[in-house]
Amino acid sequence: MKTIIGIDPGASTGVAVYIGGKLDKLSTVEPWRIPEVIQAFGADRVVFEDSRLTSYMFTTVKSRPAALKMARNVGEVDGWCKLIVAVCDQLKIPAHGISPKGKGAKLNADAFKRLTGWDGPSNEHTRDAAAVAWPYRGAV
Repeated sequence: MKTIIGIDPGASTGVAVYIGGKLDKLSTVEPWRIPEVIQAFGADRVVFEDSRLTSYMFTTVKSRPAALKMARNVGEVDGWCKLIVAVCDQLKIPAHGISPKGKGAKLNADAFKRLTGWDGPSNEHTRDAAAVAWPYRGAV
């Protein structure tokens, strides 16, 4: 059976694991554990939300300090995206990013359950991880 991992990188990194096309596991990990997660599940493919594919910032921030903080946060996520690509390249695992817009709208727990059949706990990060990998769950 094929294993597809979805990742929503960030300070609280969401991870979704599809095995044989079915959502098998959701978890939230520290971003420095990304390489460990990719190796632990023996992924056939990794799909991640890639902030680098967004050409502009979605912000209504009015103050300069708040805008700088947001830019710093986005820069950190960009770095985690680079890490995912590097780890997958080293392990020879196909990996590609999906833009935040390409992932689609955020799902609440009820909508997520209806879409995936997942009955366990989830949060915004794990649902985003599952959403980026959803179209690829049966692919390699």
